[in-house]
Amino acid sequence: MYLIFAWRYFKAKKSTNAINIIAWVSVTAIAFATAALLVLWSAFNGFEDLVKSLYTTFYPDLKINAATGKTLILTPSQVQQLKNLEGIKAVSLTVEEKALLQNDDYTAIVDLKGVDSNYTAVTNISQNIMRGKYYTGDAENPGAVLGVGVENALAVLSDRSIGGLRIVLPKRGDVNLADPLTAFNEGTIMPFGAFAVQEEFDNKYVITNIDFVKTHMDFKADEYSEVELAVTQQGNEDRIKKEIKNLLGKDYTIQTRYEQNSSLYNVMRFEKYAIFCIFILVLIVAAFNMIGSLSMLVLEKQKDIQVLQSMGANKSWIRKVFLSEGILLAFIGAGAGMLMALILCYAQIKFKLVPIEGASFIINYYPVKMVATDFLVVCITVFIIAVSASWYPSKRAAEQAFELRN
Repeated sequence: MYLIFAWRYFKAKKSTNAINIIAWVSVTAIAFATAALLVLWSAFNGFEDLVKSLYTTFYPDLKINAATGKTLILTPSQVQQLKNLEGIKAVSLTVEEKALLQNDDYTAIVDLKGVDSNYTAVTNISQNIMRGKYYTGDAENPGAVLGVGVENALAVLSDRSIGGLRIVLPKRGDVNLADPLTAFNEGTIMPFGAFAVQEEFDNKYVITNIDFVKTHMDFKADEYSEVELAVTQQGNEDRIKKEIKNLLGKDYTIQTRYEQNSSLYNVMRFEKYAIFCIFILVLIVAAFNMIGSLSMLVLEKQKDIQVLQSMGANKSWIRKVFLSEGILLAFIGAGAGMLMALILCYAQIKFKLVPIEGASFIINYYPVKMVATDFLVVCITVFIIAVSASWYPSKRAAEQAFELRN
């Protein structure tokens, strides 16, 4: 019943027009704040999905590194045990080292990554080839897949190259100080393709076969830089990580994709929290308007309160009427804001109305993704602030003295 009274008070004309104006100012502020927050969050969700998809291309579901040092030892039996773990889809062994690539007068310092045949099963790199093909060759005839940034630095087109690139790799072990050149191994590597993921990878990575790198760097047969794994079902990484720890022991560190890029994901999450805090501040400002509107409404409806008290309404019932009035104002604003956000986000998804300036980004429009939990969080936040703002005016209304008049 008190909800009906709250609705009638909202619709009814007031003797003082300022009450209506202040109420609608509150509703409008909540509506625009809600719409702005949901649109921004949806844009952040879109960018987050885009960034995650890019990192999925190059980073595996799980990665095993040595707890200390640059390399780890993994025996064939341990590799087989990893492959036999429930939930493991593929296991790839890799080695990685800095190298110098030279094409005539053009040189570039790169991260040379030697991979085995399972590498395309743990990453999507082969699906991001821009030129040529994904081919890494073998120890005797090494092939290379270059990041497009490395390709530009060397002034080479991988699909049209007719000559190999000179590569210089550091030797491991003791160095003869009398002849520093003995500290390096040289070779020739043939480019077959170029990949484009994002600038962080494109400007420094060159992928070749693992046997070539191990041979030129004097790696032991069971020695690797890291082990990369793909899981059969997303969401099981933490469970599989614990099983790998139990299997391999404390000499290895295992990281999920999130842990491999924790700083990036933390920054993205912090930005969402920062926007949410700004949204709360806007709602608090709107709440002051709501307090003013409800306080004036209590004064306006003093006679109605007397009538309701004479009809048997207790303090709790009257308080609920004005609490409902505040919640009604807030949710009309929040509902209008959510509707605006839905329309704007759908229009962006469907028609790509807002472009990204410049031609250097991987897409030319702002990505948007609406998430139901975002809408739920906004509803809960609006409800809490509405109840808090309505409490004092409703308490004043409930404490109105009951006077009988002849």
